[in-house]
Amino acid sequence: MSQIEKSRPQPQHMPHRSELPPESRRKPRPEPREKGARRTAVRRDLSASIVVFLLAVPLSLGIALATGAPPQAGLVAAVVGGIVAGLLGGAPLQISGAATGLLVVTADLVQRYGWRATCAITVLAGLAQLALGAARVARAALAISPAIVHGMLAGIGVTIAIGQLHVVLGGSPDSSALDNAAALPGQLEHPHLAALLIGAVTVAVLVGWGRLPGRAGRWARMVPAPLAAVLAATAASAGMAVPRVDLPSWQMPELPALPDASVPAIAAAVLTVTLVASMESLLSAVAVDRLAAEQPGAPVARAHLNRELAGQGVSNAVSGLLGGFPISGGAMRGSANVKAGAVSRRSTVLHGVWVLVCAGLLAGALEQIPLAALAALVMVVGIRMVSFAHIRHVQRHREFPVYAATLGAVVILGVLQGVATGIAVAVFLALRRLTHTRITVTEEPDSHRVRVTGQLTFLAVPRLTRTLALVPPQANVVVELCGSFMDHAAYEALQTWSTAHQAHGGWVTLSGRSRRPIAEPASAHACRPWTPWRNHHCTRPAPARESVPESSGSQLMGGVSAFQRHTAPLVREELARLAREGQRPTQLFLTCADSRLVTSMITSSGPGDLFTVRNVGNLMPPPGSDSSCDSVGAAIEYAVDVLKVGSITVCGHSGCGAMAALLTSAPAGSQGDSHTGVQSTDATPLARWLRHGRPSLARMERIGRLGRGEVALSERPVADDQERLALVNVMQQLDHLMAHPCVARRVAEGSLALHGMYFHVGEAQAYVLDEPSGRFCAVRAEAAPVTV
Repeated sequence: MSQIEKSRPQPQHMPHRSELPPESRRKPRPEPREKGARRTAVRRDLSASIVVFLLAVPLSLGIALATGAPPQAGLVAAVVGGIVAGLLGGAPLQISGAATGLLVVTADLVQRYGWRATCAITVLAGLAQLALGAARVARAALAISPAIVHGMLAGIGVTIAIGQLHVVLGGSPDSSALDNAAALPGQLEHPHLAALLIGAVTVAVLVGWGRLPGRAGRWARMVPAPLAAVLAATAASAGMAVPRVDLPSWQMPELPALPDASVPAIAAAVLTVTLVASMESLLSAVAVDRLAAEQPGAPVARAHLNRELAGQGVSNAVSGLLGGFPISGGAMRGSANVKAGAVSRRSTVLHGVWVLVCAGLLAGALEQIPLAALAALVMVVGIRMVSFAHIRHVQRHREFPVYAATLGAVVILGVLQGVATGIAVAVFLALRRLTHTRITVTEEPDSHRVRVTGQLTFLAVPRLTRTLALVPPQANVVVELCGSFMDHAAYEALQTWSTAHQAHGGWVTLSGRSRRPIAEPASAHACRPWTPWRNHHCTRPAPARESVPESSGSQLMGGVSAFQRHTAPLVREELARLAREGQRPTQLFLTCADSRLVTSMITSSGPGDLFTVRNVGNLMPPPGSDSSCDSVGAAIEYAVDVLKVGSITVCGHSGCGAMAALLTSAPAGSQGDSHTGVQSTDATPLARWLRHGRPSLARMERIGRLGRGEVALSERPVADDQERLALVNVMQQLDHLMAHPCVARRVAEGSLALHGMYFHVGEAQAYVLDEPSGRFCAVRAEAAPVTV
């Protein structure tokens, strides 16, 4: 993927106003399209913050009440998670609040030690998260098998659902999931009918809200399903004598107090809260980040996981000090934020502000909510934590035993013990797969087939040699390797036997899982990606080959042959997918036809990533300038209106022959430039095409004549007029792009971004345009899309 869309480096050095000439000290006025895009982004963030606020209030109350914590603890967590984590976190679109995954753990802590001690444990867990973020270990946490994480969340969900079902039936849950399951038949025999009715209404609305048909359904889906369910249940409970939310008057929270327990017990509690909250936050950040990347027109930076972990730590420490629930990022709330159109962390922070205002001004309305409705809401959340999509995914990768062991151990033993059990089972399965190898010999009509299933390591060498010894001499043998790993000892054993068998007149073919032959190339191909290609001969066919004539195209055909031999097997599956699904590029890249510009190399992109338009001088004729130049305009229209690309980049480069021709063109009637061969008249197609570059030349001359300053590079002066014209040309072509109605409309909507870029061929350095300052800023190697 191109890094242009993912990061825009800032200038390394900006001169002070006193260093600038007087005519250049005025602050540049924002372009109209920038103002429109900014207003659109603010509107989208405001709308999304209201949607998430309406979702967060009932969910926060339900989670707090399900644990026995004070009801306002959930609201405190939502406020702190929105404002503190929103400002400090590294995942701008993730919504943090009361941690669903910690519901079971928190309920146990409240029952054992009380609420003040639970707040102290939350503070300590927050400090531990802050230390882990400072130690930059967030990425390492994602090394835990997804089967363990999904199994842990599913186990927590089962425990939540069983416990809250008791509340829906009018009873009270026990701290143990096994005890709750054992008491469930008796509770079903004697339900509280009013509570059961309220719970049934809540579940029915939650399940059916998103399935309402027609125009009414589209309008209804503007209200989050949890809010609609709670409102419906509250209305249905009018006049019923059922327990309701009781919000005590707000007062200064009591300071947390360490529990009266041993140090190992406190350490285990802190470790459990830290582990579950961190894993839930990091996985949610990755999921929300992936979802945001799929949304058109969401120009946000990729998640900074270590910063996110540190931000969650600060949030938990603050929440614990204020008497709030433990905090983590939530995939459900974050997904709702992205789908509601959020584009920045403004939405996250504003949602926390709205919760704070609601808690202060609408406490009376919140106290009308029946507890059974909140219990039903949390019960459904718990059930949805057991995802059948995750189960199918885990089963497809043969990790279901890990998933099942983690789930069962979490329900029976607890979260920390369940995760430890899952890790133990995962390690056992990995060792078994590494050591379990099956080797068979099958006699076929014209050959013998040796099939190796599993990983071929030194532990399997004795069995491999015994099996190969059963193959008759001088036989035709196909060795089929179905594993994904072969160590050096196994390779040596197989190679030694193959050499000996061939020396005795036999024939050996090695094949992989796809049954394609495995063979080394006849000659070593030592070049690496983007080796200098001048006088590069390794892809030229050998002289003995008569299938490719020795001509100027030999290197090209040699390269195609090398592609078929080395690269095609690696990309065939991905290209087949693109052939089935069609192209879905995210960016349009308009650049010069110069052979030295390799777009896939500069942008680190692959098949399906870029929709590329190349022409002499990377020119973009404005609409109506010449009917014979509709090719570029047609490509722009197709990319913007049909492919729905999210960005367009115009890339110029150093040493551009088109810019040189524009600078050296003589008045009409002269002989033109002998070096480029371009006539200054419009007698040739090339000369007629270069007319579209004259506005760039006039713009450069006008800037210099009127003293308005000029385009600049961030770290060095512009080398000469040819480089200056190439930079000005990029800016001019961006203006030409805005003259196309389809581009202007998408930019005004905020769903399309325009970028300028300049590539210096000799330095292998890319520069990205910072439009407000008119400077091209160097892209640095450390500017990665995901920083850890």
